[in-house]
Amino acid sequence: GWTGGFCLVGLLIAPRLRAMELYTVPDFFAARFGTGPRRVAVLGAVACSFMYVVAQIYGIGLIASRLTGVQFEIGILLGLGGVLLCSFLGGMRAITWTQTVQYVVLLLAFLIPVSWLAYKQLGTPVAPLAYGAQLPKIAELEDALIASPAEQQVRAVFAARAQDLAQRLQDPAVALARERARLDARLRALKEQGAELSQLMQVRRELTALPHDAEAAREAWTRAMQEAQERAQPLGGLPRQGQAFAGDPDGTPAQRAAFDVSRLNFLALMFCLMVGTASLPHLLTRFYTTRSVADTRRSVAWSLLFIALLYLGTPALAVLVKYEVMEHLVGSQFGELPAWIAQWARVDPGLISVQDVNGDGVLQFGEIRLGADMIMLATPELGGLPYVVSGLVAAGGLAAALSTADGLLLTISNALVHDTSPIRDKVVVVSENRVILSKFALLAAAMVATFVAVLKPAEILSLVTVSFSLAAATFFPGLVTGLFWRRAGTRAATWGMLAGAGVTAGYMLWTHPGLRAWWGLPPGGLWWGIHPISAGVFGVPLGFAVIGLGSLIERRAARTGSELPADVA
Repeated sequence: GWTGGFCLVGLLIAPRLRAMELYTVPDFFAARFGTGPRRVAVLGAVACSFMYVVAQIYGIGLIASRLTGVQFEIGILLGLGGVLLCSFLGGMRAITWTQTVQYVVLLLAFLIPVSWLAYKQLGTPVAPLAYGAQLPKIAELEDALIASPAEQQVRAVFAARAQDLAQRLQDPAVALARERARLDARLRALKEQGAELSQLMQVRRELTALPHDAEAAREAWTRAMQEAQERAQPLGGLPRQGQAFAGDPDGTPAQRAAFDVSRLNFLALMFCLMVGTASLPHLLTRFYTTRSVADTRRSVAWSLLFIALLYLGTPALAVLVKYEVMEHLVGSQFGELPAWIAQWARVDPGLISVQDVNGDGVLQFGEIRLGADMIMLATPELGGLPYVVSGLVAAGGLAAALSTADGLLLTISNALVHDTSPIRDKVVVVSENRVILSKFALLAAAMVATFVAVLKPAEILSLVTVSFSLAAATFFPGLVTGLFWRRAGTRAATWGMLAGAGVTAGYMLWTHPGLRAWWGLPPGGLWWGIHPISAGVFGVPLGFAVIGLGSLIERRAARTGSELPADVA
């Protein structure tokens, strides 16, 4: 999806924006449509870039805390210092060259461990061409895991947990009071028996972890029930590696429905990533630094080459890592697990967790929970590669996060300072003062994003994808109609951008589990099963429809007004 988005950028948008010799994306809306769309574009640029930069700072904190051993919050502050250093030392052109160097580091950091794993497993470093040999082996391992009695015990435990949580959710207030009373009674009994301090502390931690009220209990237990139901499925709810989508097109009605929903979500996500890539303000801004339209086209062409090197290795990484986990990690004794599992769990328990669910002392596949954010970062340690490779991967992750955060913060500061000038045709603020104001705006945005990242609002991939959907719904209809349709009107563009962004953001809020629990609504609320990260699939068509119909209505009203007598008109 991202690679296809760069094709859209190179063929449709970037050269034409460069030909207009503008500075930012809101500048385009100001030049093409006027003040109203420019204001919406400023708000959209700040919102999309802010969510994206929160994800990048979150990733910086993970890497810095893992490398240095400091707490996650301290790691975020260390990474923030690097971001601000890169952002304050130069402007757009300096950040562009910085991103070029950082992408070289990122590319090497990605290709080296993937090639190393391929050489270790297959005897060749060309992972994208050779990883298919592992697919039959993974299929055999999956068959063995599905039929394993130990794995079936793990699934039964999770199914029982899901059923217990479902019963609690029938009346969360009563269940919460009952659970608190049970733990209080257990704590008193342990004290009377003279139990060890570790047992007492364990019960106290369970008491502290209980939700504070019924609404918080409903939200937490709903999330836990959904996770337990997923892990009660074969392979922890994952589709088989050789299967394109979840479910089965030839199975039961429920399996066929799951297959259709999975395929629909894949297509929706692909669409949002493509049009989101072609709409993100910080990405389009990069092409304003080229010297000519021809240079812009060449820049996109070279970008596609190096992006393809990265993304063609991604499915190879998925297969090679999955084989390592199933073949070498599953079946290990809990007392002999590699040290990197505990080290990553200390950074953030949500990244990885292992639990002896069935009590046999052996790690089963269903007892592993791997967060998507750490798959790439832990690849060298998972494959047993030297520590220097782990450092290189961490450097690549930092390079990716730093380069993206630089561009995002620059976009936010430009939107808040450059794009909000009251008069565009006259110099209202001298350039030196504007530069100073932009640096203050950049610092303020970085500090607020750091505070939000410390709260860990969601996984990195979810935050990034949400920003792509919101950017697609806000900017793509206006960019395309503004560049290729002369009849597109100002009011229509304003309402189209607001409608697309409003529906997309509204759908994300409507389907958010925490907000639905707070409103007293049952989980779900999905339209045709589309996940909220792909909400742009609703906002983009609506934006096009509103701009199209609104422009036709504007044009017709203007034509009707011009035909009236002068005194009536």
